[in-house]
Amino acid sequence: MLEPLASPLHLVLVSPQIPPNTGNVARLCAVTGCRLILVEPLGFSIDDRNLKRAGLDYWDKVFLKLYPTYDAYVAEYPQARRWLFSARAETSLYAARFEPGDHLVFGSEVTGLLPEVMEGGTGTPVTIPMLPERRSLNLSTSVGIGAYEALRQVQLGMAARQAPPSN
Repeated sequence: MLEPLASPLHLVLVSPQIPPNTGNVARLCAVTGCRLILVEPLGFSIDDRNLKRAGLDYWDKVFLKLYPTYDAYVAEYPQARRWLFSARAETSLYAARFEPGDHLVFGSEVTGLLPEVMEGGTGTPVTIPMLPERRSLNLSTSVGIGAYEALRQVQLGMAARQAPPSN
């Protein structure tokens, strides 16, 4: 079982376009305790029935914050440790060392994270390893992979800090 984090992870979707992907990520947040941040423009309305259907009856368990721009989001969390997920990054997410409170940032299904985000100095680019000559994974699948790897690392770190010293 997962232990709730005192400082939860933040899953940030920048300009998501497909309602069921965002709904699936909301459901992931509900079952993991991660916080969901959406950065506009969105390709749908927050009231979209497909978005609501994909999140099922978990919406009341989701912490959701909406920002009009990426800059507005960064301004609210200036000191956040950000991991920028991109199929074009060179560093594997397995090389990242996630900590409680980290922000995992994902781009839209159409464009991914734009160059100004990737090169703007607001985070560390990472990728999910794939076979050569493959374009990308589905957004909600990528978020799930990233979130659970980060949670795995954070939970292991918490367990190591709580372990009694060996004699």
